[in-house]
Amino acid sequence: MSIQIYSIIGLVLIFLLATLRSVNMGAVAFLGAFLIGTFIYDESADDLFSGFPGDLFVVLVGVTLLFAIAKANGTVDWLIHAGVRAVKGRIALIPWVMFLVTSLLTMVGAVVPGAVAIMAPIGLNFATRYRINPMLMGLLIINGASAGGFSPISIFGSITNGVVERSGLPGNPVLLWISSFLFNALLSVVVFFLFGGKQLLRRRVTTDETGGEPAGGGSGDTGEPVGSGGGGGGGATTATRTSTQPVTQVTTLNTQRTVTLIGLVVLAVGALALEFDVGLLALGIATTICLLSPKDTKTCFGEVAWPTVLLICGVVTYVGLMERVGTIEFLGDSVAGIGVPLLAAFVICLIGGAVSAFASTTGILGALIPLAVPFLQTGQVGAVGMIIALALSSSIVDSSPFSTSGALVVASTPEEHRDTMFRRLMIWGMSMIAVAPVVTCLIFVVPGWL
Repeated sequence: MSIQIYSIIGLVLIFLLATLRSVNMGAVAFLGAFLIGTFIYDESADDLFSGFPGDLFVVLVGVTLLFAIAKANGTVDWLIHAGVRAVKGRIALIPWVMFLVTSLLTMVGAVVPGAVAIMAPIGLNFATRYRINPMLMGLLIINGASAGGFSPISIFGSITNGVVERSGLPGNPVLLWISSFLFNALLSVVVFFLFGGKQLLRRRVTTDETGGEPAGGGSGDTGEPVGSGGGGGGGATTATRTSTQPVTQVTTLNTQRTVTLIGLVVLAVGALALEFDVGLLALGIATTICLLSPKDTKTCFGEVAWPTVLLICGVVTYVGLMERVGTIEFLGDSVAGIGVPLLAAFVICLIGGAVSAFASTTGILGALIPLAVPFLQTGQVGAVGMIIALALSSSIVDSSPFSTSGALVVASTPEEHRDTMFRRLMIWGMSMIAVAPVVTCLIFVVPGWL
């Protein structure tokens, strides 16, 4: 048995033990990395710690701390009020605004995790306030990031097109971008109706001239107004009418909220335009606000999603072990022995999705395309179509809670719903590992038109 197989078996055992024993999967992953790395692969402690995602740790801590402060002092409430006024109370438009804004950010060059880090806390607070399914909001933000992520000037697009050019393969950067945007937009339509979007179409927030909005969130998924009770035959007609909600005074800006809002603007400009590290910048801004208002922010450190940080960092550390011992390369090389071209194309996309669900999509795009070069140079499948299918298969799974984008959505979810969000995103992300390669291969590879 190949030595790389041990790391695959270890990953399966980590999932099984954590699930069956209800133990934090990150802690089990650290145990697996220690035992397998030390006693099977003879790695030192320095080798094991080299796989620890320090940048991801800082991103998760910095972003969740900053938005915990923003939530505690009312800045998030102010942003929510402003957003509701912008869409004129149409709740169903809010997730799509998040999709478009996030896609625009990545389209013009923002890194995908950076865009999600900025939009996820705001979007999930919208979802909580107006009883929008958090899965709907979270997935539209992640899909929006992927939709714009393959533009010719974006990070994903630049990496993919650069690797294709260096490998001497034919490419089509514009088609890659358009395909990514349309695929993610259509997937988001499915998500919208799958996770309660139809009910949102019947709901609307009414605002008065002072800019008020509802207290305590929106109506339920039934589309009935708050306090209707469904009695007297009123419930039968409410479902077909636009549901409205009571009005209260809007949250206003004070000194603390203004400072926090300036901090959020600095985060957006610094991360997107000046390309500062989003984690270090977010943590720096949060710490500065804490220094300015230590009494008001003291409890916010407890709001950091520490269990999620442990979980994500543990699993990513173990995947780093798999990369170092050659498991990923082993899987890629195994594809070369497949004699059926279409099956080989599917397996390459499957590997891209499976690995990217637990690791950096950026790294996978840079690694798998070169591994597929010998196969693509045979001309058995269209190179352009295969590259698009591989790129989409590797990025759609960013919804996995073990990827940076998925982890940020989990961390941005209110604590009482965080475990449920993690499980649902894991199910969705794992399903996308299989679904995305099938669909993308059927569209871009099988017809042979690219």
